[in-house]
Amino acid sequence: MIKEKLNLNSNLFLAPLAGVTDIPFRIICGELGAGLCFTEMISAKALYYDDKKTKKLLDTDPRENNTSVQIFGHEPEIIAYATRFLTENYNFKSIDINMGCPAPKIFKNGDGSALMGDLNLAEDVIRACKNNTDLPVSVKFRLGIDENFMNYMQLAQICERLKVDYITLHARTRKMFYSGEADWSHIKRLVENVDIPVFGNGDCFTKEDIRKNMEYSNCDGVLLARGAMQNPFIFSDDEIKTKEEVIDTIKKHMQLKLEFYEEKRAILEMRKHIQWYLKGFRNSNKVKNKINQLTDLVEIYKILDEFKNE
Repeated sequence: MIKEKLNLNSNLFLAPLAGVTDIPFRIICGELGAGLCFTEMISAKALYYDDKKTKKLLDTDPRENNTSVQIFGHEPEIIAYATRFLTENYNFKSIDINMGCPAPKIFKNGDGSALMGDLNLAEDVIRACKNNTDLPVSVKFRLGIDENFMNYMQLAQICERLKVDYITLHARTRKMFYSGEADWSHIKRLVENVDIPVFGNGDCFTKEDIRKNMEYSNCDGVLLARGAMQNPFIFSDDEIKTKEEVIDTIKKHMQLKLEFYEEKRAILEMRKHIQWYLKGFRNSNKVKNKINQLTDLVEIYKILDEFKNE
């Protein structure tokens, strides 16, 4: 079981999310119970060309003890270089290879889910990663390119043969992006047909979603993306939080942001998180709209405190 192998406290993982899974958010999710927290998705080619902006995304903090990295790329020799670089220079728990990203720019370059269109190349990429690290290696992929080209089982069997430590299946095709519903019957089928830990991904927005889908598929864990982004309390034992607990967490998140960014940027970036944190509370729309107009930290805290005490 990958949870035990990595010495983790949970089989609920935080997925890589561009512009979201920075150090402050990873610390928050880790403290709330996430077993593993991923950095933002990293371009192997950018590491190869020593891109400083990309390397900045690899920064971690001593308060993190469960951070992993996900890389993307389609050139085995560049994947090999990036894997060695990450293994030798950082202290990540594991390395994940992205073969599921549907973004047009990524797909057009032959990366992400495009690799599902060339399983021989996908195999070479996985082998290049496995051969250049002693860290656990995982692979994340989708059902296939579209409904007429669903080859996730074949890719999973390649992963099994290459002794990948676990795999994650997003139960949508590339063509679907994030539309429609994730079909967990495919995750169930995968669990029944491979002898390798399987994590599920797709449409888990509540604890009940997680319970239902894990029970149905018998998967080993869940990788949470939009569900965690919108509600990091999904990692905690008690998902339902009081207004006071949520606002205290917002303030803690803001203070962490201020440690790593100048105040203006921290406030601007926290606006989206505050929208998500306050979702579902009565009269929260008025508060969110006010905060979206503010750039002064004292004023933001004043509005949050007033809302907490309503």
